[in-house]
Amino acid sequence: MPTIALLNQAGKKVKDITLSEEIFGIEPNQQVIYDVVNAQRAAMRQGTHDTLVRHEVSGGGKKPWRQKGTGRARQGTIRAPQWRGGGTVFGPHPRKYDVKVNKKVRQLGLKSALSYKVLNEKLVAVDSIKFDAIKTKDFIAFLNNINANGKTLVLVKELDANTALSARNLQTVFVNTAEHSSVYDILCYDKLVMTSDAISYFEEALK
Repeated sequence: MPTIALLNQAGKKVKDITLSEEIFGIEPNQQVIYDVVNAQRAAMRQGTHDTLVRHEVSGGGKKPWRQKGTGRARQGTIRAPQWRGGGTVFGPHPRKYDVKVNKKVRQLGLKSALSYKVLNEKLVAVDSIKFDAIKTKDFIAFLNNINANGKTLVLVKELDANTALSARNLQTVFVNTAEHSSVYDILCYDKLVMTSDAISYFEEALK
C-alpha cells in the first residue's frame, strides 16, 4: 500500500499515512483516462454556434433575372449559397457535445489520475489548510513550505473564504473541493496538494 508523508502548513512532517491501495495504488488505465477527459472537455463546449441557412437570410423575394436569354447562368434567388450574403450550406447549428461515460468508468478515471500522481510523486498531503486572513503572500509561503511550485491544484474537503480568496490572484494555482474535482483538473496541474480530509473523501466515495 502506498505511504506518503503528511505535512503541516509549515512544511514539517507530522507523520506517515497509508493510502488506500484500490484508490491511490492501481495501475493507471490510459484508455479510461482518455475517455473521461475527452468527455469532460466535450461537456465544456457551449455548442451555441449557429449559421444562417438560405431561408433565414434577408432578400431573395424574386428571381434575379429571367431564366433564358441573358447569357448568364440561371438563378432562382440571391439567398442561394453561391451568392454573397446567401445562406450557408451544412453549417454548424446549436447542439450538445455531451459524451456518455458510465459511472464506474468515471470512478476508474479518478482512481487512475490519483494513482498517477502518487506513482510520479506529485501528490503532497497536508493535515489541514487554514488562514486567519485573506493574504496572497501567506498562501505563497504555504506553497513554498511544502515545495509545491509551478502549476498546483489544491483540494480540500470544505473550502473556506480565506483560503479561496488568498489563492484567487495566483494564476498557476487552483483551489477546489474534492467533491467537485475532475480527472481533467487533476491531470492539468503538475502538483496535487490534498488535505487529509480530502484524501478520506476520495477513499470513501470511490471504494
